[in-house]
Amino acid sequence: MTAKTLLPLVVACALVLGASAVALAANAMPMPSPRTHGLGKPLPPGWEPAVHDSPIETFTSAAKAEFRTGDQPDAYVLDAEGWIGGDYRRFWWKADGEQETKGAKAGEVELQGLYSRLISPFWDFQTGLRVDRTYHGPARRTTGYFVVGLEGLAPYWFEVEPALFVSEKGKVSARFTASYDQLITQRWAIQPRIDLNAAFQDDPRRKVASGFNDVEFGLRLRYDINRQFSPYVGVTWRRALGGTAGLARRSGEDISAASVVVGLRTWF
Repeated sequence: MTAKTLLPLVVACALVLGASAVALAANAMPMPSPRTHGLGKPLPPGWEPAVHDSPIETFTSAAKAEFRTGDQPDAYVLDAEGWIGGDYRRFWWKADGEQETKGAKAGEVELQGLYSRLISPFWDFQTGLRVDRTYHGPARRTTGYFVVGLEGLAPYWFEVEPALFVSEKGKVSARFTASYDQLITQRWAIQPRIDLNAAFQDDPRRKVASGFNDVEFGLRLRYDINRQFSPYVGVTWRRALGGTAGLARRSGEDISAASVVVGLRTWF
């Protein structure tokens, strides 16, 4: 077995072991007890135990539901997620996709189903499965992944989402997403966002090389009609990086593209 073949297996084992360690650490997180008060001390004699409700809640949001036009083909783009569960354990789903509006039907869809565990205030550990589906005319390709990652709120209110993926072929990749909402007034806000993708090995099937693959910067200005309904307009700029940019050049594709987007952000 060559070192190139062995590397993804080693990384996959490390991811599984790391996920197990985080889960064990999370299980050590203290839970509220009905026989204690907020400081964790026993209740005074004669006091009735507190009732800790554990309701099952749901949440759904669409951070991006937009139309894109510019250097890239015109397309509808969706970035949505949601969860069902309690305060500590939840099932998360995530859906990303785009559908071109002209020419041959082309697009891609990404679906994730994740178990999520609160490991500290503002931070969730997540692990599960991801399925990608890409299509262009009659051509179809489906790929499955194991997922391990985090989602939370970093200092200074940055929303951060790093994740690692191991494909069914043993290819390891990573993604980092971060955004920040800057209020201009009580209703106007501007949001910068970055999406960065990387791969640990070459993957000719996906036309990516090892190293950083691509980066996308976005800037969206929105108006909150109310907190749950916010139309916006913005610009995005995407560029292929490293060896992936070289593959794009050799196939005659542009390595960078700027676009204008118009869309709606909502949650319920």
